[in-house]
Amino acid sequence: MVKYMIAEQLVGKEVVTSDGFDLGKFVDAEINEVSGKLSALVIEPNVDSEFVNKISSKSGKLTVPYASVMAVNDFIVVDRKNLV
Repeated sequence: MVKYMIAEQLVGKEVVTSDGFDLGKFVDAEINEVSGKLSALVIEPNVDSEFVNKISSKSGKLTVPYASVMAVNDFIVVDRKNLV
């Protein structure tokens, strides 16, 4: 059974990689206009993380493909292999 979550419940959740890197906090989502499906998470990066500084964009936000999301509970867990 698919569990649906309201996007408002995700805002502010910590986003971490499956191997323990703190990426930052979820702030927004990118939606495919044609299909209406979630395509990426937009994250306010953790500026103290060297890993995040290597992959963050010039806009100051970090975009994580939705395909990288492994679990959503107290944290949003993403697969680090799909980020770099």
